[in-house]
Amino acid sequence: MKKLMTGTAIALTAAALATGASAGSHAITACLITKTDTNPFFVKMKEGATAKAEELGIELKSFAGKVDGDHETQVQAIETCILDGAKGILLTASDTSSIVPAVQQARDAGILVIALDTPLDPVDAADATFATDNYLAGLLIGQWAKAKMGDAAADAKIATLDLNVSQPTVDVLRNQGFLAGFGVDLADPNIIGDETDPRLVGSDVTDGNEEGGRRAMENLLARDPTINVVHTINEPAAAGAYEALKAVGRENDVLIVSVDGGCPGVQNVADGVIGATSQQYPLLMASLGIEAIAKWAAEGVKPEPTEGKDFTDTGVALVTDQPVDGVESISVAEGMEKCWG
Repeated sequence: MKKLMTGTAIALTAAALATGASAGSHAITACLITKTDTNPFFVKMKEGATAKAEELGIELKSFAGKVDGDHETQVQAIETCILDGAKGILLTASDTSSIVPAVQQARDAGILVIALDTPLDPVDAADATFATDNYLAGLLIGQWAKAKMGDAAADAKIATLDLNVSQPTVDVLRNQGFLAGFGVDLADPNIIGDETDPRLVGSDVTDGNEEGGRRAMENLLARDPTINVVHTINEPAAAGAYEALKAVGRENDVLIVSVDGGCPGVQNVADGVIGATSQQYPLLMASLGIEAIAKWAAEGVKPEPTEGKDFTDTGVALVTDQPVDGVESISVAEGMEKCWG
């Protein structure tokens, strides 16, 4: 693994950059580091950050991993931002615990680090977190799926299609929220896969993309071809799961639920590919993050979390055209008005 820069090297370089900045340009520089630059969620996040940076006169530099889980590229991006004298970093971490030492070096250099969408582990490793309440996002789709199945939920055959083996916080929160909403007793709420409910067929990883969703669904169907409820980490994975089910003629008798709220995913709700999805708002996360960096640069003030939470909650809404009693939702038409990607 590539070694991090030493604290002395970072401090000396930051000081030199600060001196150069005072003698020349006073422009504020910010960095956006996402998991990939292809997932529509992160594309929209970049759009939000770019628009707000242009509005506020901030120079934005964007970086992304080659694939979801590309931790090393994200570490290199943080080091580049430190050397460039950035005032703030917006980060969606692929490995939420291993990234912490690099994040600490950035904070030691006086950079405001804000986690977007995916909380770090521990959450206070970043100066702030702007995110969907991912546990609530999972809870909503779990409650909806349970109510939609009615009495049949007691004998459901459940598969969860998660992100990757490192179990980043967003993965755990959505998975555990879904299971709790469906009525599964959680063992350790910080771990995926340690539950003992006999309805659980198993889980597999997707890397958050369509091909991974197809492969994971095929693996789990091989274990139990009677699966009838599927939770997916996001909508690309859900699309892949649907294709695997379609290949064996089961696309009409398996209930798929997901999280994201991108326009293709909401369209898949309209088309019956996904039963319901929890919509989140990446453009808002990013634009609020840029505003926070501007305030930090001007006043040295860090953002405050939403009352009662350890992060700034940017909202979530369940999207479905099949509402159920006791679970608040919005229609597909409204979801399309608010979607992205």
